[in-house]
Formats: sequence, C-alpha cells, structure tokens
Amino acid sequence: MSASSNPSRKRQQRPSAPVATASPQPTPPAKEPEQPAKLDLSPTVTLPRGFGRIPVSGVSPVIEGGAYPAKAVVGELIPIRAKVFREGHDSVNASVILTAPDGREQRVDMTPLEPRGLDPWEAWVRPDVEGAWTFRVEGWSDPWGTWLHNAEAKLPAGVDIELVCLEGRDLLERTAALAEQAGDPVQASILKATAMLLIPERPAGDLIEVATAKGISRAMEQYGPRELLTPTADFPLFVDRQKALFSSWYEFFPRSQGATYDAATKKWTSGTFDTSLDRLAEVAAMGFDVVYLPPIHPIGTAFRKGRNNTLIPAPGDPGSPWAIGGPDGGHDAIHPDLGDWDAFDRFVARARELGLEIALDFALQASPDHPWVTSHPEWFTTRLDGTIAYAENPPKKYQDIYPINFDNDPEGIYREVLRILKLWMAHGVRIFRVDNPHTKPVEFWAWLMRQVRETDPDVLFLAEAFTKPEMMHALGKVGYHQSYTYFTWRNTKWELEEYLTELSRATDAFYRPNFFVNTPDINPFFLQSGNPAAFSIRAVLAATMSPSWGVYSGFELFEHEPLKPGGEEYRNSEKYEYRPRDYFAQPNLNLLLGRLNQVRRDHPALQQLRQIQFLETPHDRVIAYAKRDGEDAVIVICSLDPDQGVESDVRLDLGWLGVDGPTVDLRDELTGATFTWGERNYVRLTPANPAHVLHVLRG
Repeated sequence: MSASSNPSRKRQQRPSAPVATASPQPTPPAKEPEQPAKLDLSPTVTLPRGFGRIPVSGVSPVIEGGAYPAKAVVGELIPIRAKVFREGHDSVNASVILTAPDGREQRVDMTPLEPRGLDPWEAWVRPDVEGAWTFRVEGWSDPWGTWLHNAEAKLPAGVDIELVCLEGRDLLERTAALAEQAGDPVQASILKATAMLLIPERPAGDLIEVATAKGISRAMEQYGPRELLTPTADFPLFVDRQKALFSSWYEFFPRSQGATYDAATKKWTSGTFDTSLDRLAEVAAMGFDVVYLPPIHPIGTAFRKGRNNTLIPAPGDPGSPWAIGGPDGGHDAIHPDLGDWDAFDRFVARARELGLEIALDFALQASPDHPWVTSHPEWFTTRLDGTIAYAENPPKKYQDIYPINFDNDPEGIYREVLRILKLWMAHGVRIFRVDNPHTKPVEFWAWLMRQVRETDPDVLFLAEAFTKPEMMHALGKVGYHQSYTYFTWRNTKWELEEYLTELSRATDAFYRPNFFVNTPDINPFFLQSGNPAAFSIRAVLAATMSPSWGVYSGFELFEHEPLKPGGEEYRNSEKYEYRPRDYFAQPNLNLLLGRLNQVRRDHPALQQLRQIQFLETPHDRVIAYAKRDGEDAVIVICSLDPDQGVESDVRLDLGWLGVDGPTVDLRDELTGATFTWGERNYVRLTPANPAHVLHVLRG
C-alpha cells in the first residue's frame, strides 16, 4: 500500500483561520458540569472452538465456557483434565501448556486415566506466581507410542522384524537430532547408541528390553516427535495470593472489647479500636491470621432493634451494626463510639505488626437514617403507599434495614460501591466479608470483582451466602475468593464425606470453602448442649477439612444457649448488645485452637482442598481421612460422638500416602504420641481426646 493510500499516514488538513470582524461575539453558553464517563457493564465472553485434527473435549477447569477464570493460588497443585482421542489405532498423547502472566510457557505431559476406553487424561500443574495465567491442552499423535505398541506385538510373533527395527532406529535418530537441537548432547548420545542396538538378528525379548529401558522412556518423553499437534483454546486461570485459599479467621465486635457498664447510671460505654488492641495480640497468639470485624459504621436509630432482636429497644441499646447509616454518615464513615480514622489506622497497623489482616464487613444495605435515603431515594424500592420497602423474609421483618434496588440507577450504585471499597482499601483493608451477596445481582458482582482485580488483585472477598447451591456457585464463578458453606449443618459421617467430596472434586475450580464453626447469626444445634467435646470435634473438623476456617468469639468459651428451643439464634446475641468477655475464663479452648492453627501452618497437606481421601472405618460415628501435598501427608481420625467413647478399625491406603512398605510411622500433632501402623489399625477415641491428627513420618 502506498503512503498516499494509507489512511493512517494522511495528514490532517488544518482549517483556514477565520477573518476577524468588529462584530461582537455572542456570549458562550454556560458550561455544563462534566459528566463521568459511561461505565462498561457488559459481561466478558469467550467463544468456544471445535474439534481439531486430534479431538480434545471436556477440558477442565473451564468456567462457563471460559467467561471467567478458574481459581488457583501460588504453589497450589491444580488438576487439568480432558478427553483426548483420535481415529484408528495409532497412539495419541496429550500435554498441558501453562502460560504465566509474563508469557513464560511450561509444558506438563498428561497421564491417561482409567477407564482407558473413555479416554480421560490428567496433569497436575503448580503455578508459581500471582496473576492472570492461561492453559491449553494439546493433543498429538505419538509415533514412539505407536511403534512401541507394534513392536511388543510383532517382535515376539516374528512379524516384520526388519521393518520394525528400521522404523525404531529412524525414530530414535530423529529424536537424537531434536535433543541435540535442544542442547542436550548426553541424551542425544544415548538415543543414537540405542538405535544401533535395534538389530533384527537379536532375540525379540532383548529388542523389547532395549526399547523399554527407563532412560530411553525418559528421553522419548522429553524429546520424542509430537505430530499432528492440536491445541485447544487458551483458557483463563487466575492465581491469587495464598490467603485466598488458606486462612484462619477470627471474628469479634470492637464495641464489646473494653466495653464497661455503670450500674449507677445503667449505661454502657462502648469499646473502641484502641481498647481492642490487646485482643489483636491474643488472637494472633492463637495462630489466626485474619480478624473479621462486623460493620463499624454509624448505626441508624429508626426502628432500632433491642436486646434479643426485640422491636422495642431500651435506652442505650447499641442496635444492630448491620443497620448501617445515621447522621454521622454511612458506609464511608466510622461509628464515633469506636474512634476516628486515626484510631482505625492504628488498629490496622497493629494488626499488621502481629501478622494479622483486617477483614471488614461490607453490607450493601441501609438503615432508614442512611444519607442515601435522602440523597438517592431512587436506590431503594418505593411501595404503592409511598413508603420505602424494608427487608423481609416472611414472616420475618427487618424494619431497620432497607435493601438496595439495582434496577433504577445501576451506574450510580456501581460507582458508589466501588468508591467506598477503594476508600477502605486505601486505609489498609485488603479483605472484605460481604453480607448477603446472594440478594444482589450476580452481574453486579462480576463487574465489581473485575474492576477491583484490575487495579488491586490482592484484595479478597468472602461471600456470606447461605442460600441455594447454584447461587453460591455463581458467586464463586464470577470472582468471590471464598464462601461460607453448609458445613454448619453437616454433622453425620455420610453428610461430611459427601460434602467434602463435592467441594474437593466437583466445585474446586471456582468455589473455595471457609468452614466457620459458628457465626453471630448461627448457633449450631450440634453445640447447643454446651458439651466441650462437641466444640473440640467441630474445631478439629473445620480446621483440617477446609484450608480456610473461621471462629466467632465466644466459641472458645463454649457459649451455646439458644434464644428459644429449636432455634439457631444465640440468647443475648452480640448483634444487639455489648458482650465483653473474659477470654481466659476456665474452661476454654484457647490451647486447642492455637495448636490446630500451628499444625495447619506446619503442614502443606492441610493448606489445600483437592487432595483428600476418606478412609474406611466401620463405625458410623468415626470419620477418617488423609490429605496430601507432595511429600507431606496428614491423617485425621475424629469421633462424631461428643458424649461417649468410640472404638473402630481404620484402614490406610499406604500407596496413596506415598509409603513404600507394610508399615508407617506416625506422630500425633495434638499430643506428641508416636505410632507405627499398618494397613489395618485400631483406635479408641473419647470425649476428652476425640481426635488424632497424625503426621506421616518419612525417613
């Protein structure tokens, strides 16, 4: 194309200057205020591709056709799976090509799985840096595999011996040339020498032994010809920092820390960020690494709830912190009773010194006193009688909370939410626990997660979504890093095994669980007896089954009284009143919680989700499972009966544990006791010692 015909190289013609006149110029109209750029709210979609020369299908993990990235964290083992096949009888093979954010590619060869007739292939990859990765599966024709199969069939039968040897020598010499090109003269020499050993006059057994030697197999895997190479599309995989998968959460209310009651005046003085600093040190000493705070914003007074959720508050009742907003501000303000911005910054800084991160509750709702109600009434739903609709879950009514209506002004709401998040991020908050995200549009969360990831990929979001599975899964797919789970209601052996199998195999690519043993809203039935063994059992299960787990304060003190029989709410719930505690009152679970968190830090096997195997135990109140990551393996055996002792056999799969030999040495990480076990072993668990957490010792 000539320069004159290239539009990109044409010069712009400057317009001629106007001729000056004496006529007065008209007064320019008043300049309108500049409008913000229109937001792009469109979803991201990746189009599928069809079959190539070597068909590859059923690639996983692929989320909604590649519209959203599968999840991983730095150093995590990720399974890539596909169906790979071809026409005819020639051998087929497959590889995963993993591409790092900087464009660096890594090839990992896949392994065929059983049943071979269904053509499943698998490879486990371990990304080593954070960021946006991609992966693809490459199917390819395997000439060496084809030749080896034919040789093993033909040579013993004396069929085509000279031709088989000739073809084998040709493949070995071609591979030697590839090894030389790759700068590996040693392998090239071995391959050339082996080619010279394929002499037709040699016995068939010797020829097969030469072709199947370990050294030759390794060289052919590395440099052997890969023909008819057929790649799939590149699928997205986002690698987060490790805390997106592995974390230990502790929740407390700053207003209760250091709160005091004056009996003479019958008034409470709220705790503050500064009076909560000592609690940070105590939480860190128990090995937790995330401190989660309920909302710390001003609380509305209209329809304020009193103690135990009564509709008539007493003077001085602090109200539910989830009824956000008042004269002192909304989501971008701090409740004045807790301190100011400087106090909050001191709190975050002290947490950081202790190795803790602050997770802030983000509840996208408003009290009737929130500034939004007057400045943006369109963000709420106005009923036919002219009143604003409050939150309801019939027959329950939450008159102190107005839900947000996303249909009237989505752009305005989207902008405001992003502004608020960035404000708190600027003050050191890099983790948000989002209240009830399932009551907001999924497309909104998809947009918000994408915006935050583009600028602050280290910021993490936990979904507090106790709802239907598809909605919980959808939130994970569009970007939530973790989610609350059904663990709270899974108590029997079969329930726990079924649920962990689902989490570790079916939803692991997009749904990361966080096993909270209790919450301010949920006083689990299993704990309502107050039996300390019940609390120990649930702590062991949560801390070892899930790489992320959480505790709401009071659990370690065995708080258990329900508001009413058959209900799951706490009596004297901290949501509606101050609850200062003596965390060192006896008895308590402080030592167990600290020990569990230390064991989790010591063992990579407990920091991952996917590699878990349930072990055979005939007793239905004993659950046993093994977890493994590389050389590290941990076996957990836990009673599910807090009231009486249980006895059972436990069968180990020594091969899965990576143990060569009939026995294995074990150390109980809770007690320090050591054992030597074989395939079948006897255990006795009691309410005083309801679990073993066994480290597989090597060497």
